Amino acid sequence: MESIIRDIKLASQGHDKINWVKEFMPVLNVLNEDLSKNKPLSGKNVVITMHLEAKTAYLALVLRNAGANVAVTGSNPLSTQDDVAAALVEEGIKVFAWYNTTNEEYEKFLHKALDTKPDIIVDDGGDLVSLLHGERSELLSNILGGSEETTTGVIRLKSLAAEGRLMFPMVAVNDAYCKYLFDNRYGTGQSTWDGIMRTTNLTVTGKTVVVAGYGWCGKGVAMRAKGLGANVIVTEIDPIKAIEAVYDGFRVMTMAEAAKYGDIFVTLTGCKNVIRGEHITAMKSGAVLANAGHFDLEINKDELAELAVSRRTVRKNIEVFVMKDDRKIYLLAEGRLVNLAAGDGHPTEIMDLSFAMQALAVLHILENHKEMKNEVYNLPDEVNSEVARLKLHALGMSIDALSNEQKAYLGQA
Repeated sequence: MESIIRDIKLASQGHDKINWVKEFMPVLNVLNEDLSKNKPLSGKNVVITMHLEAKTAYLALVLRNAGANVAVTGSNPLSTQDDVAAALVEEGIKVFAWYNTTNEEYEKFLHKALDTKPDIIVDDGGDLVSLLHGERSELLSNILGGSEETTTGVIRLKSLAAEGRLMFPMVAVNDAYCKYLFDNRYGTGQSTWDGIMRTTNLTVTGKTVVVAGYGWCGKGVAMRAKGLGANVIVTEIDPIKAIEAVYDGFRVMTMAEAAKYGDIFVTLTGCKNVIRGEHITAMKSGAVLANAGHFDLEINKDELAELAVSRRTVRKNIEVFVMKDDRKIYLLAEGRLVNLAAGDGHPTEIMDLSFAMQALAVLHILENHKEMKNEVYNLPDEVNSEVARLKLHALGMSIDALSNEQKAYLGQA
């Protein structure tokens, strides 16, 4: 089966990007060295659907070096980097992806990846799992299990499991402590503002930023906005998270109220229609709308378009919607993941932790699938700790260990 990419001639640039991230992913480097020797995935087919850029490419290469036959496709129409896709093809990995896919192409590429008959999947948002439980159910007998990278995907998995319809075990890597604490908070926090600032070339300091959702991703975006000098408002539906935001020093209010004050709005809820027509009507001219949730449903783009008398692209990844009263509302990256559609995604060192956990999740499925039920699992605590230990070692740092006396005191002897 031939790969489907935009241009193989871009491979040289892609190799440069992959080689760059390798320098800053010490945990994956350790795993790569070990797995390359032992090749525990020999003969297994692995399908990865993720934001196809250099860090994802290195994960694919690590799994390939572990012996797997790897196929990769993108998890978002605007996050695939064509030069990285070309580099992976030169490395012998099947790739079905290119930048700016249509909905039809996106679906086609998912199917092409599944045509490789995976034993294990690495999903991002739940689209592979959805297809395997629907149109591609003939492949279910092949599937040993898989892992999921995102909050949105885990929500979909847990819904399937609650209904008794999940047909193979899945590891919720997103829910691993070592993942969400760093990836969701520090990764999303930095990369979201990278995408917004790179795209708009505007200051953040002095502006009012409205952060919708105060989960780990929202915490990171709010924290970074505060550090950049913004006045931050948080909107929430969870009273506990709302109180936490207050105690972290942020104003909390409803979106209906916040809409009047915001200069920049960032949605990170995993839900739909978080910003909709009634909010857009209340916004001041010049408001910038960005989404950092997985799907482009958090900002109601249909209602935004219906309210506008005209729209046009004014800069790459910026579309202006002119309202009847001449107010201008700016939408970034078509309402898709702004940190990837308009940036390079999470910092390399952060994804070193997350993708090490993905690699270990694949191995966990391989080693334990016979004992696992068709449920959603968390990674064992010892995996979290091992990844953290490897990272500390790479940073040249050491920590204390309990003495036997201390273990006995704590009941751990």
